This record gives sequence, structure tokens and C-alpha cells, in this order.
Amino acid sequence: MALIPSQILRIAILLSYLSILCHYKALDMPAHQTYGGSWKFLTFIDLVIQAVFFALCVLIDVSSLMTRAGENREQERQLRKLIGLRDWMLAVLAFPFGVFVVFTFWSLYLYDRELIYPKLLDNFIPQWLNHGMHTTVLPFIIIEMRTTRHRYPSRWCGLAAVCCFGMGYILWTYWVHQVTGMWVYPILERITSLGRFLFFSVLSAVLCVFYVLGEILNSYIWDQPHTGTHTHTHTHTHTQMVQIVYPCKSTHTHTHIHTHAHTSQNFLKVSLSPQPRSKVSELELCMAVESHTCEVTCQAPPTKTAQGLQRCDL
Repeated sequence: MALIPSQILRIAILLSYLSILCHYKALDMPAHQTYGGSWKFLTFIDLVIQAVFFALCVLIDVSSLMTRAGENREQERQLRKLIGLRDWMLAVLAFPFGVFVVFTFWSLYLYDRELIYPKLLDNFIPQWLNHGMHTTVLPFIIIEMRTTRHRYPSRWCGLAAVCCFGMGYILWTYWVHQVTGMWVYPILERITSLGRFLFFSVLSAVLCVFYVLGEILNSYIWDQPHTGTHTHTHTHTHTQMVQIVYPCKSTHTHTHIHTHAHTSQNFLKVSLSPQPRSKVSELELCMAVESHTCEVTCQAPPTKTAQGLQRCDL
């Protein structure tokens, strides 16, 4: 059992994002007064996405508590729609863009902070707020993915939605430049038109990689334990003891041994009975297999023994 219920975690994360947004909007920054305001920056857009996503998660938690199974089919239907929207939003927006913002910001910041976050901004944005916008997004979204199973759309539909959203933001940055004559980020000022095309192309590919990474991570967290349990059960259900005694010089065929036994003309007797080794004096080889669909070659047709086992007599 988790130390903190997932419902409490979501409320805390939502309040954290609301606090960050309020503090950010309260900043007296020149960029907020120009065309597009805070909506020019992908960081702010991502914060809004995360806040809306966790607000939706909290709404689903509250609705689940208020909706009793079987009492109101309409409420259950609406709740399923909300859950579907939540899963889609995490897969297409919250996870890929959240991870993308953290990765690209800190990569460029460590390389040359003037390309993405000039030192001048330290006079406006405190360090804790900077980390709230560009760092805590990653652990928050991983916590959500770890505590709640989400159903991803088909990969091509998901990638198409991610690419559409990413292309929309790229066009938005070009439009802002067309209106104001300035690029949203300093790095775009320092590269050529071809460089910007390559820059956006690489970032779009990285964004798609993060979508696939989220899909794989979600599958690993929730499907891997299930697969392991299934395999364990399957093995113990179908495993049988195969007893093989040799040599043999025959050509008669019986379909009782699995291929993993690697049967050949040197085998004489085959038994699917889990008889103890101490009771089989002629036993030379004993192995566990998962099924009994293979062949072994013997000299004579099979006859029933006193123990009811299939044998091949010379």
C-alpha cells in the first residue's frame, strides 16, 4: 500500500501547479507585455497543460467517489468519457511535452544558458520558480504514470496528434516573429533559416521519441508484472516430466515428446508420467518440458505396461 494515497498526491500536485502559474503571471516581465504574452513560451503552455491534466485527474477521483457502481448508468458513462480524455491527454500532451520541456531546457541551459534562459531573467524569476517550471514537471508526471494505469491510443494516432500540436506551436512562433519582428527564444535569433528548419525538425523527432518512450514506460510499469505472472502460471500448469531411456534402433513414431527434448534414434522408452526417479531403474535421462507435441522414434508399436505408461518394446 502506498504511503500517500494517489488522490492526495494529485491534489497536492494540482495545487503546486496553480501556485506556480499564479506566481509566474504575477511577475512584472517585459515579455509579458508584448504580443502573445506568456502564451509565446512553450514552458507556460506546458504548465497550463499539466494543471488542466491534474485538475481532470482530481475531478475523476471526486466523481468516482460520488458514483456508485450500477446506480446511475449515465454518470458511469460520463465518468468513462472523462477517464478516456485523461488517458489521451497524458499520452499526447502531458507526458511528451512535459518531458520535452525539461530535456530541451536543461540541455540548452547547460550548453549555453543565453540561448534559452538569459542571465537577465534571474532578476525576475527566483530559482525555486524556475525549477517549478522546468524541473518538477518530470517527477510529477512519472508519479502519475506510476500510480494510475493509463490506456494509450494507437501509436500512429498518438504520434499524429503530437506532431499536429508541435507543428501548431512552430507556426505560432513564426507568426509571433512575423508580428513583432522578434523570435521567442534567443537561439532562434542566432541561426539561419536553414538552421531553424533543421532545429525544429530535430526537436519534432525528439518529441515523437518522448511519446514512444512514454508508451513503453507505461507498458513496462503496468503490463510487465502481469506478463510475468502469466508466464509463471503457464509454465507450472503445462510442465510435465518426460522420461527417456535409450538406446533404440527403430523407426516407429510416437508424438509424445516436446521438441526441446531433441529426440533421435538413440531413445528407447518414453513416459509422460511424473514417476519418481527411484522407481525407474532404466531411466537415463529426465527433463522438464512445456508441452508434448514432438516425436520420438522406436522399434515396436506401443503397449500398455502394468503402470499404465506408454512404452516401446524391442
